Amino acid sequence: MRPDDQVDFSFAIRAPEPERSLPVTAGRVRLPLRVGARTIFTFHPCLVRIALPLERRKLLPSLQPLSAGEDGYLITALRADLRESLEARHSDLRPFLRSSYQRHYASLQEDFDAYLARFSAKTRSSLKRKTRKLAERSGGKLDFRSYSRPDEIEEFQRHARAVSAKTYQERLLGCGLPDGEEALAGMRALAANGAMRGWLLFLDGAPISYLYAPAQGDTLIYAYLGYDPAHADLSPGTVLQLEAMRELMGERSFRTFDFTEGEGQHKRQFATGSVDCVDLLLLRPTLSNLVVGHVVTAFDAAIAGAKARLAAHGLTRLARAVRR
Repeated sequence: MRPDDQVDFSFAIRAPEPERSLPVTAGRVRLPLRVGARTIFTFHPCLVRIALPLERRKLLPSLQPLSAGEDGYLITALRADLRESLEARHSDLRPFLRSSYQRHYASLQEDFDAYLARFSAKTRSSLKRKTRKLAERSGGKLDFRSYSRPDEIEEFQRHARAVSAKTYQERLLGCGLPDGEEALAGMRALAANGAMRGWLLFLDGAPISYLYAPAQGDTLIYAYLGYDPAHADLSPGTVLQLEAMRELMGERSFRTFDFTEGEGQHKRQFATGSVDCVDLLLLRPTLSNLVVGHVVTAFDAAIAGAKARLAAHGLTRLARAVRR
């Protein structure tokens, strides 16, 4: 197989059932094996995918029995100290660790100035400098716009999609802001219930960064963020996040901003707290499932080991390139 060939083994996820008490995601979800931005393989057993909300992070999830044809569960954002208990409760399934990380979040119920005081003096200075630089480039004032009403959603999606189409997340990973009438209708429905926020930064009348955050109860979810790489020197994603936090802390409509699964400097910088989490596969012990589980975990371990060795030798730029 050539390096740029790709075999599609996308995960088939069944639709949620009403009796399930946990969020179950419907549709096809990719579980890729990646080196850098290049996908080598993705696998597709039929799984029930359960994304644990931040507010339920202290509770051991109760899993409904699998139906015929289902190969297991993909559980994301499980608190790490609950892993052993969950595996013991479902000892008939084989566990495979997909990833370990800190799930970051920020309290929105404090004063913005107090929030800024949490940052180091160096970080505060950097944020002010980046904001000032973009404002000066924009004629002396940031062109920052927020969206939350149903009649604003079409404008938000149009401009946000224009930015998303330029991002590496969409071009290389296929995970940009959703497009189309169905996505637009979903955003409108959330807006009608006060359950979403969207923000855009403009420069010379054109959008250069967007942030979209749907709500889950009184928690806003960090769902999609992107910026035009042509303006990377202006740090538009960082400036937009800062202004969104300023607005949310003044508004006080939500309690928490959940930065969700995965780690990164951006999330660490803006968070006020974190919890150790894992993404876990629980699979029926069939031959095909065991092959998938062992391949995924061996590949992840190899990539993590390569990154650690590169970083240990001071090759941090190359280590960042060898990412999942």
